[in-house]
Amino acid sequence: MNNIVQALNLGKEYPLPDGVLRVFEGISLDIIQGDLVAIMGMSGVGKTTFLNLLGALDKPTKGEILFDGEDLLLKSDKELAGIRNRKIGFVFQFYHLLPEFTTLENITFPLLIRGMEKRRAQEIALEMLREVFLEDKAQIRPAQLSGGEQQRVAIARALVNEPKLLLADEPTGNMDWKTGQAILELIQELHQKKGLSSVIVTHNEKVARFCHKVYLMESGNLKLLSLP
Repeated sequence: MNNIVQALNLGKEYPLPDGVLRVFEGISLDIIQGDLVAIMGMSGVGKTTFLNLLGALDKPTKGEILFDGEDLLLKSDKELAGIRNRKIGFVFQFYHLLPEFTTLENITFPLLIRGMEKRRAQEIALEMLREVFLEDKAQIRPAQLSGGEQQRVAIARALVNEPKLLLADEPTGNMDWKTGQAILELIQELHQKKGLSSVIVTHNEKVARFCHKVYLMESGNLKLLSLP
């Protein structure tokens, strides 16, 4: 089995005027090629912090993170930015689309940052719009889309560079269950089609049931669950 990400004894603290805030300590987790993992827990327990560490958006206070066998803590900021651009796709609760640009332009940007020629980047972005069933919305700006449609654009943007790892932070938290279920089914489909390893952070057990493995984050620890 091929480990895409290994988190080894991670700890994260934030300094406070009168001490430190310890979010968690000693957390370990292996993400294996093809895993679709849910991390559940109450708001404020540290799920997003942990996801940010896995995605090289932040650095742990203690421990190691190995991505494809490489220690992320030994990488420069420029190298980490390259890993995030080429190998990791991010989906957030509030979409983070650029409002002044069309859906096609939003999806094209990661490819342009990578250095791809504009016409080729647009061709690939348009194909990703087809994969999320929004080809007819290519020239529409985000404000003209529904919440579910905006999240589909965000998923297309996350996957346009063909990453190995998809990280989704409450991807359905801003929508009704019917719309959210359609988004989760799309993530499931693309996860399998593209051979992804995926981690979904959620407080909702119904969301977690779409995943192969479910972990509970509680009191600074991760526990593998077996949902009935």
